[in-house]
Amino acid sequence: MDRRRVIKGMAGALGVLPLTGRAAMSQTSDLYVPPEEGPHVRTFMQWPNSRKVYRPRWALDEAQAAIALIANTIAQFEPVVLLADASLHGDARRQLSDAVELWDIPTEDLWCRDSGPLFAVRDGALVVSHLQFNGWGNKQTHRNDARVAERVAQRLGLEVVPSGVIGEAGGVDHDGHGLLMGHESSWVHRDRNPALSRDEIEARLLAAYGADQMIWSRGVYDQDITDYHIDSLARFTGAGRVLMNLPEEPARNDPFHQAAQDTHKALLQAGLEVDVIPEPRDARVQDEEFVASYVNYYACNGAVIAPAFGDARTDTLAAEAFARHYSGREVITLEVDALGYLGGGIHCATQQMPMI
Repeated sequence: MDRRRVIKGMAGALGVLPLTGRAAMSQTSDLYVPPEEGPHVRTFMQWPNSRKVYRPRWALDEAQAAIALIANTIAQFEPVVLLADASLHGDARRQLSDAVELWDIPTEDLWCRDSGPLFAVRDGALVVSHLQFNGWGNKQTHRNDARVAERVAQRLGLEVVPSGVIGEAGGVDHDGHGLLMGHESSWVHRDRNPALSRDEIEARLLAAYGADQMIWSRGVYDQDITDYHIDSLARFTGAGRVLMNLPEEPARNDPFHQAAQDTHKALLQAGLEVDVIPEPRDARVQDEEFVASYVNYYACNGAVIAPAFGDARTDTLAAEAFARHYSGREVITLEVDALGYLGGGIHCATQQMPMI
């Protein structure tokens, strides 16, 4: 399944929404989600296996190979737990290094950023701040994936704190210093939170993350399975600092290009420091459905694990940007084109457990 453009022929709703101030709920929240670049206990990942999702066998094989490569690479820097039904452990183990641990938690797909546990700190202890996953608005089977977060919490003996909102952690990015950003299209949606206003969703997200301000832009509705997750466009790399990728020559007829420009404008208007990586032009894959997102990377202990797309100029510019933003960390680039064909990237496939 192509996660980027599941539904075609519908014009995305574009435009920048006004920035919002502090929400009352967030000021009383006792939760705190640490910044992603902070130290981790481990990384969680999921093993793709559903033939309802991956009908061609070759697509499943390539997805599993990409997940194994990412897991084996991260495991050189911090512990990795791969979630999979016990019946699949033998097949998975043949592709994994001994450093990757397998847990018996059934999954359908690989997107642990969205269906995995969002860890937060409350009263000095870890809890799971739960954004309920529903298959990106019931667009994909998720009988097991919808329960991954609670099952991980149960195994770890952690409390699950409901957020009261349906959605995915890939649809919101946080700096760990009180600021969130996201696209309205991923949250204010009939298939996720039909009974909630944008202000109500914002308040609940702020409470779930322990933040006090959120920057919104419109995004793109109903042209990909995620409704344009922010983590393939822009990522916080520190307090008030953002790294994003943009097309050098935006196409007027491409709703994703236009929405990206709107988000860029909103971030600048908010007074953030925004560093831009150009999208690749001469990538290995020349397919308009392919998601070539440099900022869909993962910052683990001591390293940045990032994609490379085969454009020598932009691959180099991206690596230089990661070195600037994550000084002292090794930058490792991987060819994981299977994830781009599926509409995601390395960040989408990972979920960090912070060290406190």
